[in-house]
Amino acid sequence: MKFIGTLGMTAAALALSSGVAWSGGVSDGVVKIGVLGDMSGVYSTGFSGDGAVAAVKMAVRDFGGTVLGKPIEVISADHQNKADVASSTARKWIDEDHVDMITDLTNSAVALAVQKLASEKKVITMATGAATTALTGKDCTKYGIHYGYDTHALPVGTATAIVKNGGKSWYFITADYAFGHSLQDNTASVVKSLGGKVVGSSDVPLATTDFSSYLLQAQSSGAQVIGLANAGQDTVNAVKQAHEFGIVEGGQQLAGMLVLISDVKSLGTDIAKGLQFTSAWYWNHDDASRKWKAEYEKFSNGAAPTFPHAADYSLTMAYLKAIKAAGTDDPDAVRAELGKMKIDDFFAHGGTIRKDGLLVHDMYLLKVQSPKDGPWDVAEVVREIPGKDAFFSLADGGCPLVK
Repeated sequence: MKFIGTLGMTAAALALSSGVAWSGGVSDGVVKIGVLGDMSGVYSTGFSGDGAVAAVKMAVRDFGGTVLGKPIEVISADHQNKADVASSTARKWIDEDHVDMITDLTNSAVALAVQKLASEKKVITMATGAATTALTGKDCTKYGIHYGYDTHALPVGTATAIVKNGGKSWYFITADYAFGHSLQDNTASVVKSLGGKVVGSSDVPLATTDFSSYLLQAQSSGAQVIGLANAGQDTVNAVKQAHEFGIVEGGQQLAGMLVLISDVKSLGTDIAKGLQFTSAWYWNHDDASRKWKAEYEKFSNGAAPTFPHAADYSLTMAYLKAIKAAGTDDPDAVRAELGKMKIDDFFAHGGTIRKDGLLVHDMYLLKVQSPKDGPWDVAEVVREIPGKDAFFSLADGGCPLVK
């Protein structure tokens, strides 16, 4: 018994000396944040890429570069929109590089895979670019946070406005993976709840360049509205080709279910004129947002001030504040502090992170306009959507952690 007790004491001492156990302070002597995103593909411009990394690094700079007297380090990698690549990278980051928090995770399939893996290893993830409600629904985890928007919040603004304005029949062109199907399903629910109907849909592989056959199917369906349940360059390509086919001139309406201002700028306001879309934030909505945008453009060498990039900054500040408040980077203590915190900054006014991991905050219905206040002023805020209306209730979200 004495021998076993000695082994137990030795193991405990080794754990403490190696930083495996948290007894206050920062494990491994550094707080390490990993930005795991799409650095070269269809989501690399507005959702992820260098702009996301810049937002996280800017937040670290503004926080002071240290927390609890220890340095903060930011690393990044390209997941190539492949769940297996993302999981492999995340496993190495956690096991070998001792990353404390992983963020970005643009692409819902990637986010679901990494959130599950990281939570099994007691590492916090804070997804910004991913959209599926499953992250805080059936696949929620103790350490997983969804920060910014989801596929329930998007159609609450956009589809509601379009259906109430007469767009009752819909055809969907859908990105053929978790995000696209979730977005289509949630949008269809809103359409049907308001008395509309879905007359058909086409599933389209990610990073498709030729949408002609899908657009012709949508055109021939006779639907009043063609809902684009995709994002990034896929949305840009679909809208451009719909313009070439004269679809809008022919009487059908395009509805971009996930559009960024970088997409609008890429399309041009002449092509995107009148397009309505829902966003988690808009840079020209108030003085605090305008100030952040000006600083971010200088820091990021002119990257687009999109809502995912603003969310990356906001969540980094929230995470570091939680470590400071907890007096440790222990994931349980930090997650508890995040749950207590009011996220009240330029990005989220009065936001809260629920037990299921969802950040609930106000959303905005935007409408494309000709630029009035600089090249990025491509939209106007038509309506503010309270967070309680935009997102699933905690009871209805489907997270098994909620009882």
